[in-house]
Amino acid sequence: MSTINEGNVSCTISVEGIATISFFHPAQNSLPSHLLKQLADTITGCGNNPDARVIVLQSGGDRTFCPGASFDELLAIKDEQTGAAFFSGFANVINACRKCGKIIIARVQGKAVGGGVGLAAAADYCLATETASVKLSELAIGIGPFVISPTVTRKIGLPAFSQLTIRATDFQSAQWAQEKGLFNDVYDDISALNEAVLALSRKLAAYHPEALANLKQILWEGTENWDTLLSERAAISGKLVLSEFTQQALQQFLNK
Repeated sequence: MSTINEGNVSCTISVEGIATISFFHPAQNSLPSHLLKQLADTITGCGNNPDARVIVLQSGGDRTFCPGASFDELLAIKDEQTGAAFFSGFANVINACRKCGKIIIARVQGKAVGGGVGLAAAADYCLATETASVKLSELAIGIGPFVISPTVTRKIGLPAFSQLTIRATDFQSAQWAQEKGLFNDVYDDISALNEAVLALSRKLAAYHPEALANLKQILWEGTENWDTLLSERAAISGKLVLSEFTQQALQQFLNK
């Protein structure tokens, strides 16, 4: 049974000004179109909300952070326009993070694959557990990490991005991700991660809002063309997902 229409995005704002955005989907926190839209809209809304001083982005559960796109939805794509629209969902989330005037902290409690790596990279600071291994599996299913490549490369550099992309079937450890700059801090378990996220969030929420807003602009300098760039990348992925190769690869993956 398809779970495309399931899942949710929620947001709470503490009295300290910490906005916690959580997404959940029963298929290991995968992201179909409706969740991508909700996530982008929620990030934008928190960015415009004066009550929110800092944003924490997290997923539900205690295992996988996010395995990326919904494979069920990828298989349902039948034309290039629909394909481009789907991958534009990831582009919109990345651009929402980029344009948001608040510092975004990612809490990565488990494995991140594909678009999940893109979410971690789109945050301004990323904390993870030692079980949070990462993988870009797109080549293995006949597409590529085209939409997320700018934000991932911006964080870890081209050599590390090349390794992560070309070794499409291999997970890299959380320690590798920290060494390359994707993760800023790595903790032994979720309890330690939660404590660290809360402590950092409280510190940031107490800082001068204008200073943080100006810092955010500096952190994203040189990305002003990403509305166009990521849209073009989404069109590439939207075309490739229609290929017989990709459709067969997706079906084989689902049948495992």
